[in-house]
Amino acid sequence: HMKMHVGEQISYACKTCLKLFSQSSHLFVHMRTHTGEKPFACTLCPKSFPQSNHLTAHAKTH
Repeated sequence: HMKMHVGEQISYACKTCLKLFSQSSHLFVHMRTHTGEKPFACTLCPKSFPQSNHLTAHAKTH
């Protein structure tokens, strides 16, 4: 976490929109906004989500 605040290096750029990220994993998740990929599916309804935490929040509505 401290790496984010002390001398953070931005070394990953989205080739679609040029947004910059300090971690490759953040770029990987961001790319789903361009591809529309939603790999996290609710087992109780037809909704799907691009991030697992979005599914977790949604599950609390059931």
